[in-house]
Amino acid sequence: QVEVLESVGGLVQAGGSLRLSCAASGSIQSINGMAWYRQAPGQQRELVASINSGGRINYRGSAKGRFTISRDNAKNTIYLQMNSLKPEDKAVYYCKVHARTGPAWGSWNEYWGEGTQVTVSS
Repeated sequence: QVEVLESVGGLVQAGGSLRLSCAASGSIQSINGMAWYRQAPGQQRELVASINSGGRINYRGSAKGRFTISRDNAKNTIYLQMNSLKPEDKAVYYCKVHARTGPAWGSWNEYWGEGTQVTVSS
């Protein structure tokens, strides 16, 4: 199986910065893409940023210009550097991994971490 482990989030003041990491481990044969999502109370889970195996990056919404996603393929790890944090960035941040655990002709599946809380005080 695949384990997805996010780093501990935290509490920061508005305007501050925080870096999250996410490591995938287990019976991984190949990873196609990894991504960060977030879910605020009472809101749907939304994509923050994604990066594929080729390094193609996609940012959504207010993450553009403030957040930076990066990836260490050798470690099956991604990072999310969050700068200029705002109170509306408060959410549980989830990591998603799109991976294959079987042979090359096998299926790809999505694996999620349990989430990490990020709180931004005004």
